[in-house]
Amino acid sequence: MKTYKTKIMGVLNANEDSFFKSSRFDYKQTASKIELMIENGANIIDIGAVSSKPGSIAVDEKVELERLKNIVEIIYKEKYFEKVDFSIDSYSLLVIDFVLNKGFTIVNDITGLQNDEVCSLVSKYAAKVVIMHMQNKPSNMQDKPEYNDVVLDIDNFFKKQIQKANSFGIENKKIILDVGIGFGKTLEHNLLLLKNLEYFKHFDCELLIGASRKSMIDLISPSKVEDRLAGTIAIHLEAIKNGASIIRCHDVYEHKQAIKVQEAILNT
Repeated sequence: MKTYKTKIMGVLNANEDSFFKSSRFDYKQTASKIELMIENGANIIDIGAVSSKPGSIAVDEKVELERLKNIVEIIYKEKYFEKVDFSIDSYSLLVIDFVLNKGFTIVNDITGLQNDEVCSLVSKYAAKVVIMHMQNKPSNMQDKPEYNDVVLDIDNFFKKQIQKANSFGIENKKIILDVGIGFGKTLEHNLLLLKNLEYFKHFDCELLIGASRKSMIDLISPSKVEDRLAGTIAIHLEAIKNGASIIRCHDVYEHKQAIKVQEAILNT
């Protein structure tokens, strides 16, 4: 099995209802936010314009594109895509087609390639794709989620969706798998997935984990969103030890430092 270099995916949200307000920004802050993330050590910057927090409602794709358009144009004009990879956190065909023409190279699809047309677009642009597992949809995903066996159920989901991606000409080297921490999972489900993350390495795809400031931390150690950095880093360092190579987070500088220290210890 391949080993992958650890990469940090920084999160930027172009909407007013993302659960962590420090990740929100408008197009006037685009240059400063991106330059700071690059300086702090981001390898990938993931930009979204629609909240996917529990209970959130879908937004019309024209509204989503309008929120993103000026930001994407600045990224393209300043050629930031030559310094860092850009990912779009969206499953909208309109949005995906627009950004893949403007220097973006990764589609972060929380619906896990359910839409055949998303598969076609990813294949057309030879982009990478994040296949994330989510039970139901954001508006109801936390309504008593149940699994026969959370690890095996998600393993079967990945197997099916990888086969689908392959049928559209998307190779495994272009596929990133995300178990979807907090997306239709209880605390126990999340902990089991993190503990058994290495199991999913048999697909020979990169594994992404994004637990940044999520409510599972509050369930373990009661805390407000802005006070969950320590818990976030604890989860992400353990995830790296268990096979994750892409860490999606809000706090790039702190993660870069923590990962460098972990690597120094492990490589001694």
